[in-house]
Amino acid sequence: MLSLDHIAVLGETLEEAAAHLEDVLGDPLLPGGKHARYGTHNRLLGLAPNLYIEAIAIDAGAPPPPDARWFGLDSFHGPARLDKWVCRVDDLDAALRALPMAGKRVELSRGDLRWAMAVPEDGLLPFDGLFPALIQWHGDLLPGKLIPAGGLKLTSLTVQHPQADQLATLLEPLLDSGMVRFAIGSPGLAAEISTPHGPCILQ
Repeated sequence: MLSLDHIAVLGETLEEAAAHLEDVLGDPLLPGGKHARYGTHNRLLGLAPNLYIEAIAIDAGAPPPPDARWFGLDSFHGPARLDKWVCRVDDLDAALRALPMAGKRVELSRGDLRWAMAVPEDGLLPFDGLFPALIQWHGDLLPGKLIPAGGLKLTSLTVQHPQADQLATLLEPLLDSGMVRFAIGSPGLAAEISTPHGPCILQ
């Protein structure tokens, strides 16, 4: 089964990605860290129920990776935006047998966190990047449970794409979250989030 783990705002710089999140949601982000394997860095924001939002971008001060960066960051351009969603699985190898288009298994770590992630060879997820990235956390340390939500709660996540019906056919039998919806239209993500100041839409 695929469980929604987190959503990601990409930016040409981390400052742009973080500013977009803070402008929309009104909450300051928490420090994240660096991902040496892919030359990226992030900041984080908790999101109920047991989810989180990641602001992520290329770390200009890090050595370039030996291959393509994850999340398609090598080809990301334009304003910061909600661009990726990540689903947690209990067995990544089994998930990749069912969904081989998700990429290849890569083992990763940051601080005390250990995880495996499916990353395509070229870094580009199918369906114009709107296929979910797949992650398997090792151990009991789950960021979605560790990061305080601060009054923010995800109400729904809409995945919009011209071939959303094909994407839904692939994923809906495996998804255990009723918050994820699929809609025909131009490629993009929209998260409806309730905040202490009222509902808002993060795109």
